[in-house]
Amino acid sequence: MVLFGSIVNIVLIIVGTLIGRFLSNIPERMKETVMYGIGLAVVAIGIQMTFESNQILIVIISIVLGAVVGEWIDLDGKINRLGKWLEVKLPSKKEGPGIAQGFVTATLIFVVGSMAILGAIDSGLRNEHDVLIMKGILDGFTSIILSSTLGIGVLFSAVPVFIYQATITLLSTQISRFVPDVLLDSFIAEMTAVGGLMIVGIGLNLIGITKIRVANLIPGIAVVAVIVTIVHFLF
Repeated sequence: MVLFGSIVNIVLIIVGTLIGRFLSNIPERMKETVMYGIGLAVVAIGIQMTFESNQILIVIISIVLGAVVGEWIDLDGKINRLGKWLEVKLPSKKEGPGIAQGFVTATLIFVVGSMAILGAIDSGLRNEHDVLIMKGILDGFTSIILSSTLGIGVLFSAVPVFIYQATITLLSTQISRFVPDVLLDSFIAEMTAVGGLMIVGIGLNLIGITKIRVANLIPGIAVVAVIVTIVHFLF
């Protein structure tokens, strides 16, 4: 089954979230320190991913143009409004972060990264699901921590994660017919770097240093695809 990897991924996110809710009564100081720890780890992962780039200029242009497009369509606002809608429909009786914050933060962490795209492509092209299963295990452990600090909103991130990865998987079943291997490898490298910068932004937000609207940078991934394609065929 071509979507097996994505299904395993979201199941592990849901299980991790439910486990994390049982750990929600840990002291606030511990939660705060844990969140800082997660933030630092996320920053480190993002920096490591950024060094995958072979053309840093492509990364810079993609981030800038992606930010322009993201701000124009207000992607961050739309995602937050969806989170707020969930918060209204499922009000939390506990104090602390609302459903919207958990939903948005978890969605960005689980979606913005190379493993989501690489794993989905691998599932579509070769019907191999090891990458997505590995990602699911990591997401499951992350969701335990996130849900213990940010609440049940983390669970709802499973929906956009599945839609995102399933779409890429289904499209990639046809990608080998149109995209040369060299072009695909170049796109993956630059996309990983752009995604890495976004993950750095997520980590800094978790720590509380910044309030970057990371969702508005996501169109940068589409910009990467366009630029890499142009460079491939022109040079």
